[in-house]
Amino acid sequence: MKKEDVIIYACVIVGAGVGLLFDNAFPGVLIGLGIGYLFKTVFINNTNRE
Repeated sequence: MKKEDVIIYACVIVGAGVGLLFDNAFPGVLIGLGIGYLFKTVFINNTNRE
């Protein structure tokens, strides 16, 4: 597992948890996956520029 992927996994888990609060985890997982990829892209691009 790469260090960059931990951000995606964490967002998916949080998204699933929030989705379970609304009795449907799947949309939360998808939203968490999208947010995780956005965070990964932002953080990886910022570290490569320095």
